[in-house]
Amino acid sequence: MIFRPRLLTQAAVGCDKAPMQTPVTIDPEYLTTRLKALLDIPSPTGFTDEAVRYTARELESLGLEVKLTRRGAIRARRPGAAERPARGIVSHLDTLGAQVKALKDNGRLELVSIGHWSARFAEGARASIFSDKGTYRGSILPLKASGHTFNEEVDTQPTGWRHVELRIDALARDRKDIVQLGIDVGDIVAIDPQPEFLENGFMVSRHLDDKAGVAVMLAALEAMQREGIETPVDTYWLFTIGEEVGVGASAVLVPDIASLVAIDNGTTAPGQNSDEFGVTLAMADQTGPFDYHLSKKLFQLCGDHGIRVQKDVFRYYRSDAASAVEAGHDVRTALLAFGVDASHGYERIHLHALISLARLAVHHAASEVQIERDAEEISGLRGFTRQDVKQAEQDLSADKPDTP
Repeated sequence: MIFRPRLLTQAAVGCDKAPMQTPVTIDPEYLTTRLKALLDIPSPTGFTDEAVRYTARELESLGLEVKLTRRGAIRARRPGAAERPARGIVSHLDTLGAQVKALKDNGRLELVSIGHWSARFAEGARASIFSDKGTYRGSILPLKASGHTFNEEVDTQPTGWRHVELRIDALARDRKDIVQLGIDVGDIVAIDPQPEFLENGFMVSRHLDDKAGVAVMLAALEAMQREGIETPVDTYWLFTIGEEVGVGASAVLVPDIASLVAIDNGTTAPGQNSDEFGVTLAMADQTGPFDYHLSKKLFQLCGDHGIRVQKDVFRYYRSDAASAVEAGHDVRTALLAFGVDASHGYERIHLHALISLARLAVHHAASEVQIERDAEEISGLRGFTRQDVKQAEQDLSADKPDTP
């Protein structure tokens, strides 16, 4: 038997020339319920198995074909009218965390961070230590934690991972006691999310990066399955397990995927244009510009479907899209973000942004294929894209008075 892949045909393209007009209804209760469940599962990079199991079961319950890599990255395929050029949408299950660096003589633990985050946000955090003998609880504290002993030195001591330690909530008076507990160098430490979901739509928690993105993708899929939305090409819903350490989507793509849209956080900090409401479309991150044509299309889809959108550029940021390209995948990439206040700290987002992103993900998956040539990894010049930007018309003149 000869396998012939379902390539994009003129008929398949023509069936979806007009934008999908049916309003997309995202279920906010489904989205928030899944987000709460994900936040309840510790998943620092290197300790993601249970989050993978939860997400894979949820995808299977939605009727998708689910496959896992050796280490647990998820690839869920939703068939379309053609196999190529398939679309990928990706978020990551792993979060920030810490790891035991040393057992200290005072019965506490020295830590190193998993992922890039400041020890300033670790101070005071409750945490779980996963040892061979089981889970222990504890608190991350500055080395000088007693105000009654150190007075102003509590405020003047340095900040950094070398200046905090984990106090174990067990009999741990010295290094020997720690050894008896079964805690060892290299043990994973998960930081409590401490989530709070407010009635006004705000959500405050650690690890919203990127469990909110995972919840967005699940909510988009739930809407597509519930409403029976058809797509012109296959869509792959990807969930990675190493984004916080820079290797996210390096090993989860398949050759059929021609474009990859990452869903992750955007920073609502001074000097940024991200917002906690609507979609933030990233135009570039520290690795350079995102794909011109894909980003332009996503922006247009927002306008076509009444989705609030703003653009932003990030200097100190990378996502699953970067790791995919760096691994050698020749895919068009884009980044859609939900605005996060205090990213990689005690984060805050709003439900409005998550609903907006889920709607856009559905419209993107169902939209027409604009670049048919992308069905092939390598081909000739015919059908190649253009960036022929015309000269802008200018009506302003220095001699023309301002209009009142």
